[in-house]
Amino acid sequence: MSNEFSETISDLVDANHILFNEQIVDGFGHVSARHPSRPDRMLISRSMAPALVNADDIVEVDLNGEPIEAAGPKLYLERFIHSEIYRKRPDVQAVVHSHSATLVQFGIVKGISLRPVCHMCGYLRETTPVFEIREVAGDGTDLLIRNSDLGRELATCLDSHAAVLMRGHGSTVVGGSIRHAVFRAVYLERNARIQAEAMKMGEIISLTPEEAKAADEANSGQIDRAWDLWRLASETRR
Repeated sequence: MSNEFSETISDLVDANHILFNEQIVDGFGHVSARHPSRPDRMLISRSMAPALVNADDIVEVDLNGEPIEAAGPKLYLERFIHSEIYRKRPDVQAVVHSHSATLVQFGIVKGISLRPVCHMCGYLRETTPVFEIREVAGDGTDLLIRNSDLGRELATCLDSHAAVLMRGHGSTVVGGSIRHAVFRAVYLERNARIQAEAMKMGEIISLTPEEAKAADEANSGQIDRAWDLWRLASETRR
C-alpha cells in the first residue's frame, strides 16, 4: 500500500468524523475521494453513519458505481452522485453529499438564490444551481440519486460550479482534495445560515465576482488551519 493511498484513506476517515462533528452530516450523508492512482475509481465508506467510519469500512468503487469486490459490503444508495461527478469532472478529487438543514431551505424557495455573502465562501458564484429531479424523472421519485442516469443529470446541473443544491433533499459539494471539499461543505452551510438570517433584516449584499475570486484564492492556502482544528475537535468528541 503506497503512502499516498494510506494518506487518502486516513483523510477520508477523518473527513467522515469532521463532517459529523461540524453538523454537516448526521446518520446520513457521505464523502468520497477519487482513488489516488486509479482515476477511474473512487473510495467511499460502506453504507453506515459517517461518525462510525474507520479505515476498514472504506471500499473501492468504479465510475459505474459498482464495487471492485463484487461480494463486498452494502453500499450507499446514492453513490452515483459521486461516480458521475468524477466521470464528468476530472478536476474533482473529493465529493461531499449532505442534508444540512439551512441548505435545504435554499433549494425549496422560489426566487431565492444561495450567494457568496461571506469571504469564506468566495468559491461560490453569483448563483448556486438547484437540481430539480422532477425535470428529469417526474414527480413520483423518492428524490434519491439511485442510478447512473440520475447521477449524470446531477453532474450536468453542477457543471463547473463548486456546489449544487438538490430541491427537497440537500446539497453536493466538490473539491480538489478531501480537505478542500470538507472545507467548502462546512462553510457552505455557514454561508447559508448567515444569508438566511440577514435576509430577515433586509436586502443582502453579496460578494462581487472579483471579491469572491480573491477571497477563494486567499482561503485555499489556509485549509489545513481549519482541518487540523476540526480533526482535533472530532477526536476529542469521540
